[in-house]
Amino acid sequence: MKIQIKITLLFTLLAVAIILLLSGAVYYFANRYSFRDFYKRLEIRAIIAAKANLDSDVNNVSLYNEIRKEHLERLPAEQEYIVALDSLTKHSLQFPQQLYKQTLAEEKAFYRKGDLFYASLLYPEKNPTHMVVIAAKNEYSSQQLSNLRNILLTGLGVAIIAAASVGWLFSNEVLKPIRNISRQVNDINTHNLHLRLETDNRNRDEICALAETFNDMLNRLETSFDTQRNFVSNASHELRTPLTAIIGETELALAKSRDEAQYRAALGIILKEAERLNHITTSLLSLAQTGFNGQKLQLEPVRVDELLLSVQEAVHKIYPNRLHIDYSLMPEDDTKLTTVGNHQLLNLAISNIVLNGCKYSGSGKPVMLALTATRENILIIVKDQGIGIPEKELRFIFDPFFRASNSLSFKGYGIGLPLTRNILRMHHGDIAVSSVENQGTIVQVTLPIA
Repeated sequence: MKIQIKITLLFTLLAVAIILLLSGAVYYFANRYSFRDFYKRLEIRAIIAAKANLDSDVNNVSLYNEIRKEHLERLPAEQEYIVALDSLTKHSLQFPQQLYKQTLAEEKAFYRKGDLFYASLLYPEKNPTHMVVIAAKNEYSSQQLSNLRNILLTGLGVAIIAAASVGWLFSNEVLKPIRNISRQVNDINTHNLHLRLETDNRNRDEICALAETFNDMLNRLETSFDTQRNFVSNASHELRTPLTAIIGETELALAKSRDEAQYRAALGIILKEAERLNHITTSLLSLAQTGFNGQKLQLEPVRVDELLLSVQEAVHKIYPNRLHIDYSLMPEDDTKLTTVGNHQLLNLAISNIVLNGCKYSGSGKPVMLALTATRENILIIVKDQGIGIPEKELRFIFDPFFRASNSLSFKGYGIGLPLTRNILRMHHGDIAVSSVENQGTIVQVTLPIA
């Protein structure tokens, strides 16, 4: 069932339910008031009948009889009972026994039996000697209630048609922006990912938020497709270069007989290119294994302060006495130093950052490593005094094989930072890089506290 039909049905059912509730309330109170009004009319007739038949003043009797004759129209099936209490017994009752008992107890009473309504009272009030009962059918009120019921049912039918029509128009208007979004989305494919959904900045409603969310997704998809294309292009180029060198050097060595020194030189070149090819292949496999969907990790509690000590020990073997750990910001609460993750992968991620800092800082310049924590996250800060990254190139540093223009004289393949970011994402962490060219780089790693 289409959403528009569902909205129309729900709108109609809600409107009908409200109208039914109001109509029922109107009918109930009209019915109740009509009974109460009819009982009051019967009571007045009972009082006049008592005065006309039992009053000791002859003039009053004539006056009340005149009033009854001229102003009180006889009711349908009207009956009048005036009986003396001393001669009245429950066996001689011409009206319901319950009315008799209630009148004796409360001096007046009202009773209904089917379509016949009763009103009774004792007369006179102070020293009653007689009971006066008036009975009649409430045909006028029944007719009015019947007319009211027909009007309400007719109004309900009209309201159902009106509610369905308004609901259809309402749902059509509500769903119009969604239809526009669907139409625009159908026009977007892999060949025109640059297209975006139209958004109304003046109307910041949920539909606008949906369109913006979809545009954000398109931004990520476009970036992902571009990155994939660049990755394939760069990977093929990086792999082809050492293979071409190896093949060319081998063909050159085999072209004619050479002395031992020439063969050694050729084998040295082949070994160097093979090692480069091995490093690129290993990096690519690591990058693929730590893609955003990632492999299943063996997770365990990891003390980050101990992790940094192991990183320092590994870096010290390559760059002796270059890495210094600042313990001044370390939290006193040990629970804020533990995260959940894979020790080996986290070690690789932090090591990549620190080794980059040492490599691009030049000889003698220290690299600072600090550890601190907030209420929810552990922060690892790496600060170097190296060549920095040009501002315009900072947004590309996580693209595979990308290398800043001022780093080409340093050995590297541009895979370390993308690999590090993938590892941190697998651990629900994040990485932020800020840099000033020729002044240094600050890298902040965020990991959730266990």
